[in-house]
Amino acid sequence: MKNQNLFNRKSLKFFRSSLRNKSTSAEAALWNILKSKKLNARKFRRQHSIGNYIVDFFCASEKLVIELDGNPHGEYHKIEKDKKRDQYLESLGFSILGNQPPRPASAFVS
Repeated sequence: MKNQNLFNRKSLKFFRSSLRNKSTSAEAALWNILKSKKLNARKFRRQHSIGNYIVDFFCASEKLVIELDGNPHGEYHKIEKDKKRDQYLESLGFSILGNQPPRPASAFVS
C-alpha cells in the first residue's frame, strides 16, 4: 500500500472532523500539551487516519501513535477491536502508547 493511500483518506475526513469536535476531556488536555510542538519540538496531529483507523494522536517523525481508549469495562468486542487496530499499526512499524491492558510482570523481563 502506498503512503498516499495510507494516511488521511478522504473517505474518513468527515469522521476525523467529527471526532475532533467531540474530544473527551482527556484528549483535550493531552492536545494542549502536544499542540504547537510543545513536546521536544515534535509535531503531533490529532484524529489522524492510518489505513482505515483513526488514531487519537500521531507523530510522523517518531512513528508514534497515542490512543486514549478509555476503560472498555471488559467489553470483549471493544478490547478485540483495539487489539486488531494495534496489531495493524504495529505491523506498519508504529509504536503505540495508551491505555493498554496491564501486562504481567514477566512481559518486561528479558
